[in-house]
Amino acid sequence: MIEVKNISKFFDDTQVLFNINGKFLPGQANLIIGSSGTGKTVLLKCIVGLLSPDEGSVFFDGRDFHNSGRSEIQDIRREIGMLFQGGALFDSKNVEQNVGFPLDMLTKMPRDEKLDRINFVLNRLGLANSNKKMPSELSGGMKKRVGLARAIVNNSKYLFCDEPNSGLDPQTAIVIDHLIQEITEEFNITTIVVTHDMNSVMEIGDYVMFMHKGQMLWEGPNSDILNADVRELQEFVYSNKLMMALREQSS
Repeated sequence: MIEVKNISKFFDDTQVLFNINGKFLPGQANLIIGSSGTGKTVLLKCIVGLLSPDEGSVFFDGRDFHNSGRSEIQDIRREIGMLFQGGALFDSKNVEQNVGFPLDMLTKMPRDEKLDRINFVLNRLGLANSNKKMPSELSGGMKKRVGLARAIVNNSKYLFCDEPNSGLDPQTAIVIDHLIQEITEEFNITTIVVTHDMNSVMEIGDYVMFMHKGQMLWEGPNSDILNADVRELQEFVYSNKLMMALREQSS
């Protein structure tokens, strides 16, 4: 479980996060949603340690991430996997080398064990026999799968996905959503997905945190969203539905 308590963040004199609280449980898809500029990516960066909150704490299974010693912080970081918005693959490395990178950096695992682990996650994500392909040979959806394989190859306890459907067509986006949900449940990972895609919310949103102007205005399961009595949330939901309808008409 990941818990954030009273997280606030300033950039110079501008406050961008206001006293954020929330619990993200293992084995379920936890989504942070909101329009661009609402602070959801800043919150994600505070949780994973790319930024330090000015107030508040982040707990990984009870461990206070930002107020622990260097050794414990490193232990937590080894348990984190990250799927970046663009995939962030190394262009000069093939699929096998990209996926194995965390094992090379963070473990002393023998070569044959590394290869077994790499092949296991590639097979699980529908990428069997793609080991020697280069990123330039992959479709957008395959790149996201490789990025996801890399994020979980080190038996990650915590998985963070930043706009995982960015740049994907709707059908491929649904496949990626379901893969994230499946591996989260299968391996009991604590997964946090930052997105503004309502398709993702309604497909896999076991727990949803809605942010607006740096504040958390609503939280709950996706089944409760359409009946939520929060004006900003309803505006976000229905503006997303309108955009999706317009995209379908133009395609």
